[in-house]
Order: sequence, then structure tokens, then C-alpha cells
Amino acid sequence: MRDALMNALKTVNDPELHRDLVSLGMIERAEMDGGVAHVKVNLTTPACPLKGKIEADVRAAVLAVPGVQDVRVTFGATVRAAAQPALPGVKHVVLVGSGKGGVGKSSVAVNLAASLARDGARVGLLDADVYGPSVAHMMGQPAARITANEDRKMIPLEAHGVKFLSMANLSPAGQALVWRGPMLHSAIQQFIKDAAWGELDYLIVDLPPGTGDVQLSLTQTVQVTGAVIVTTPQDVALIDAARAVDMFRKASVPVLGVVENMSYFVAPDTGHTYDIFGRGGSRKLGSEYPLLGEIPLDVEVRQDADQGAPAVLAHPDSAAAQALAGVARTLAGQISVRTMHSTLAELPDQLTVV
Repeated sequence: MRDALMNALKTVNDPELHRDLVSLGMIERAEMDGGVAHVKVNLTTPACPLKGKIEADVRAAVLAVPGVQDVRVTFGATVRAAAQPALPGVKHVVLVGSGKGGVGKSSVAVNLAASLARDGARVGLLDADVYGPSVAHMMGQPAARITANEDRKMIPLEAHGVKFLSMANLSPAGQALVWRGPMLHSAIQQFIKDAAWGELDYLIVDLPPGTGDVQLSLTQTVQVTGAVIVTTPQDVALIDAARAVDMFRKASVPVLGVVENMSYFVAPDTGHTYDIFGRGGSRKLGSEYPLLGEIPLDVEVRQDADQGAPAVLAHPDSAAAQALAGVARTLAGQISVRTMHSTLAELPDQLTVV
């Protein structure tokens, strides 16, 4: 009977990879108990954006097997590491950049990390915006101080299920850092290599605005899986976002997608939608960079950031939080596709973007 179940499951394709679940090694269990088939699917990320479709397709295929009266589908998840893992124990490093300030990059980075952790991934968050570190405040730990273990490695702080490091937790509040390039490079080296990150599926790095020393140091220090560009819709922001894209291209860092933040505003009293900064401008960056999501302008996102609680956790049902969670899951899907692409001989020219 197991052979019959496995043959049926060979007809079920992963919606993004367009390969069957059996050949991808995603079927962990397939057995009968009376008339009930039990199938466990091991996803390539706990934040799989198409989990519901996979479950429906598995149920339909297995129910067609003679003798099966019901199907119970469960899920596990194992994030596949890149061909060249970023760091010992860290499977993927993802940079979040913007090219300019004021587009909500740090807020997006914090919510991406919190959303991935909520879905079950092991997540770290590095605040590489050394001159203007805000992650500590957004994570609700502005006064906490970083300590070291017996090996003299920094122990990341933890909040909302996310390990994080920020210069704000190493320097006195309000103190300006007047550092030149070599000192910035040294700080980034220590945050990356002299920290006890442990086992992580994703290390999200919040970059400073621009295309300067920190960006260069990171791309030279660690193997980066890819980058996410955060922008607002207006041309002034897109000009700088295009520079960030060009920087990553020159550094051979794949751009995993674009997040259009503050894309629109829905008035709470009338329900009318206003495109305050325009809308859809991120598509001007080129069709080769997937649009991961459009995040509405929402006062709760700002309030939650000020109070140290990511919006995806504090107000998960809000439109902005749902959009941010969708971005996180789509990003996780993009990473899975690229990782599996390096292990499969053939993939279709066009990969599904949700």
C-alpha cells in the first residue's frame, strides 16, 4: 500500500519548483492505518507560501488511491542550506537595503524576522546600520546590554523569538559614533564572526542607507544568499533604490525581490484608498526583480515600532501586518527555489512568484 501512496504522491508537484514531492525528497511519511492515509510532507521552509495548495493537492492525489477513505496531512520543515553556507550554523544571510533613508527599511527588516520566527524558522537579526541603529528599540530592548560567553564571543539578545545584535546595545544611548571606514569594517566583522549566533535558518541584516562601507564589508565578509530592496513608490526613492540594485549586482549578490513600503493609505473613517506617494512605482526597477509585496501606510506599524513590538505580532490581523507576513513567506519561498535550483539539474525558465 505504501508503494501505491508514493506513486500517487509522484503526481503532486511543488508549485514553485515544478517537481514532484517524491523526487524532491519532501515525503517523510506515507502509510495506511485502516482506511486512513497518513502523509507527512517535509517543506523546504516553515514559512512556505503555498502550504495550503500543497495540502489540497496531496489530499486529492491520495484520495484517488483505492482503499483510501480519508487523508491526514501533516507538515515538517527543514530549511535547505545554500551550496556555500554563509557561516557555521547559519544557512542563509539576507540583506535588507534601501539606497536611501526614510523608506521604513528597518521596520520591514524587523517584521520580516519576527514573521519568519513566528512561522517556526530559527532567525537572527543583525542591525548593521551602525550610525543609526534602531532595531534594539523596535525589538523592545533598547536598554539591554550585550555580554560575552566563555569563548569571548558576543551573545545575541533575544526578543519575539529572534536573536539580534545592535550597536545600540553596545554604546550609551544618544552617543554619536564618529567612525571611518576601517572601524566600520572591524565592527561588521565582529558582529558576523565574533558572535555566538548558533544554529539559524535565516540571518536578516538591516543595512544602513546608501551604498557605502558597511555594504561593501558585508559582501566581502560573508557568503550572502541575496538581498531585499525596500523602497517607496515615488521616483525620488526609486532613483536611490536603483543604485542599491546596481551595487548588489556589482557585488554579485542576487536581488531576491522588492518591497514597496507605504504603498497606499486606507482612511479608517471612510475606507477610501489614497496613493499618497503614488503606487506601483517599484515595478520601474525592472521585471527581473519580483515584487514581494505592497505594504500600506499604517499608523499601527509606527506605534508598534515605538513600543518595541513588531506589527506582525502586535496586530497580526491588520492589513499592513498581513502584507508584511506575506512578504516574509514569499521571500522564504524565493530562497527555497534558489537553493533547490543549485541541487537540481533542470528547472523551468519561469519560476512562480506569489
